[in-house]
Amino acid sequence: MNLPCLGIDIAKVKFNVCLLQLTGKLKHKVFSNTATGFEQLQQWLKKHEVQLVHACLEATGTYGEALSLYLHQHGHTVSVMNPAAIKAFAASRLSRTKTDRVDAELIARFCLAHQPPAWIPPAPEVRELQALVRRLESLLEMRVAEENRLAAGVTVAAVRSSVEELLTHLKDQITRTQKLIRKHIDKHPGLKQQSELLNSIPGIADTTAALLLAEVPNIKQYRSARQVAAFAGLVPRERQSGSSVKGRVRLSKIGNARLRKALYFPAITALRCSPFFRHWAEGLRQRGKSKMSVIGAVMRKLIHIAYGVLKSGRPFDPELAKSA
Repeated sequence: MNLPCLGIDIAKVKFNVCLLQLTGKLKHKVFSNTATGFEQLQQWLKKHEVQLVHACLEATGTYGEALSLYLHQHGHTVSVMNPAAIKAFAASRLSRTKTDRVDAELIARFCLAHQPPAWIPPAPEVRELQALVRRLESLLEMRVAEENRLAAGVTVAAVRSSVEELLTHLKDQITRTQKLIRKHIDKHPGLKQQSELLNSIPGIADTTAALLLAEVPNIKQYRSARQVAAFAGLVPRERQSGSSVKGRVRLSKIGNARLRKALYFPAITALRCSPFFRHWAEGLRQRGKSKMSVIGAVMRKLIHIAYGVLKSGRPFDPELAKSA
């Protein structure tokens, strides 16, 4: 079913839209990024005799989440795209101008040309888990920043006292949030079962399991483990051309940065403590892989195994994991 395309350039306070109708006509409008603005958008579409659209916007943090959910709940098809895909599309069109209005039109034309897959909103309990996990991440980052400030040397007593008080408060909030995450997972049987499956994987504990469940909310939408690894930006990227360009193979890093960050230390732990991963990584070292290449490969292996245990509903099995 062909639908008019709605390109959305989202920002914190407002969003620009470009309606690309089936006749090829363009309509532009700006709305506030609020519940009132969402309602005004719906009325604006009706004014132009458009009942349903294929809306497309970039994944830009939390700014577009409420609008995406609103449009989905009102029957529209919604696609949430990696900004790199839109940037590449702009480059292919030799686009030289960048404004919110131009970006909204560019996204609408991308939507028409590529017909990207529909976004499936996470279940309410997963959205709540995601909010809690991201809050914990922010608290941990703030604690590290204050600990570094204290370690650098604070000479003014009043400032030192302020930093220490804030650190005490942050530690309390971190403990409280961790308890809320555990309580939330225990309250929902589906999340609890998935968390236990992930905990069976060497290197993965409660915190990483919660983040995986929050950042990959619907594992069944992926057709393969490689797709999940690509979503996390953990697939290798080669750079070779002719006989003169022979770049080192690196991680693509085009994907969810939270997943990559969350899997780094579990990969280190798995290499140190798991006979399965130590033996598997030794084969990589013998083929000349560098230390960081091995860690990246273990991160990718972890997410492959995570996909396998969640998809199958069976805990980690070293024999099955050899082919993951």
